Amino acid sequence: QVQLVESGGGLVQTGGSLRLSCAASGRSFSSYIMAWFRQAPGKEREFVAAITGNSGRLVYPDSVKGRFTISRDNAKNTVFLQMNSLKPEDTAVYYCAARESGSLFRTGVREYDYWGQGTQVTVSS
Repeated sequence: QVQLVESGGGLVQTGGSLRLSCAASGRSFSSYIMAWFRQAPGKEREFVAAITGNSGRLVYPDSVKGRFTISRDNAKNTVFLQMNSLKPEDTAVYYCAARESGSLFRTGVREYDYWGQGTQVTVSS
């Protein structure tokens, strides 16, 4: 069992930056594929970024590529999402997710087994 707790959300102006953190409990954190998703009001939850256990591979959708960076610190059981050049359309609740196995490129919500409670990110225009 893995428990995930996100932090770092808040209100930022267009063009600003935020860094989200997700602290994980449980053993074998370094073996988990970790990801970030987001969900805006009235919309489906969508994939934002994912990273393999050894940080060797990363994947992003085009909507955030070049602006967002996912990273992890296995010694601290933490995964991060650095968000730069934020836009109003980035406004959403951001969720951390984890799974034990599978392809990094399978990015559907149902591919992930464990979820945090979410942290709100609001980008003002």
